[in-house]
Amino acid sequence: MPRSAKTQSHDLTPLGTQVVTQSPVKTPEGAVLYEAGAVAVVVEVPDRPGGPYRVRFADGTTALLKRSRFEPRKQLAKSFLASFLSPSDDLYRCVIYRCIVGSRAFGLATEESDTDRRGIYLPPADRYWSLLGVPEQLERHESQECYWELEKFLRMALRANPNVLECLYTPLVEYADPLAKELLQMRSAFLSQMVYQTYSGYLLSQFKKLNQDLRNKGRIRWKHAVHLLRLLISGIALLKGAEVRVLVASHRDKLLAIRNGRSEWREVDAWRKKLQREFDAAYGKTALPQHPDYDRVNAFLIKARRSVL
Repeated sequence: MPRSAKTQSHDLTPLGTQVVTQSPVKTPEGAVLYEAGAVAVVVEVPDRPGGPYRVRFADGTTALLKRSRFEPRKQLAKSFLASFLSPSDDLYRCVIYRCIVGSRAFGLATEESDTDRRGIYLPPADRYWSLLGVPEQLERHESQECYWELEKFLRMALRANPNVLECLYTPLVEYADPLAKELLQMRSAFLSQMVYQTYSGYLLSQFKKLNQDLRNKGRIRWKHAVHLLRLLISGIALLKGAEVRVLVASHRDKLLAIRNGRSEWREVDAWRKKLQREFDAAYGKTALPQHPDYDRVNAFLIKARRSVL
């Protein structure tokens, strides 16, 4: 019997996946039923590691195939396109901005803290226009690096994504080419009253996680609590002063005590409620424009695109 989707391991090819055979499918007598390249659909997954899958072909015939004998059709199509990319085409060479964010930028780092790097890359025009297109972001998990494609970065900044705004305002900038420096000089163009809605969405999500931990485990993850509080502190300063304050050194001792589990939840929650009231009040009095400066940002993007022609 086929295993249900709920019991399948993450490394299994799911039921219903269209696959392409990588070698001929033969009868027990050796006659070829289907040549390599035939398309079938997975109708049964193995009940043991390394076991065969049952696949069904268009004419209704089924066969048992080991995983090494087929590839998911969509994955095969993607890998075929990727084969056009020369190994020398390293998009990391296109990084125009690199900065440090996270605990080191917040002023909350300890000896054990990682160094999180974020930034922007601007791909060459030929790659952007090609069938391959460009990835929205480049990631190196081992070195905690992530670089967004320029247009993706700008769109997120216009929506007041707090992680992206912190990239623009972090005090720890490692590299910025002339184009990136121009972007930093116009960073206020991204600030608008949209901050209140976007930050509120992040705050609600974080608070939901805290409540789930309390219900399911009877305790919270203090790191999540610190993230929520720090975001509130940043949001208040932004709505009041029209600037993203990444560094929260004045609250360092209190936030580190919370992160290390040295505070009572009722005290932490009381501070959260106080900050939330300040955040709501700041929105009612903010001088930020209703919308970001879309025209200025769009003009910058067009200029950047033309610079790589």
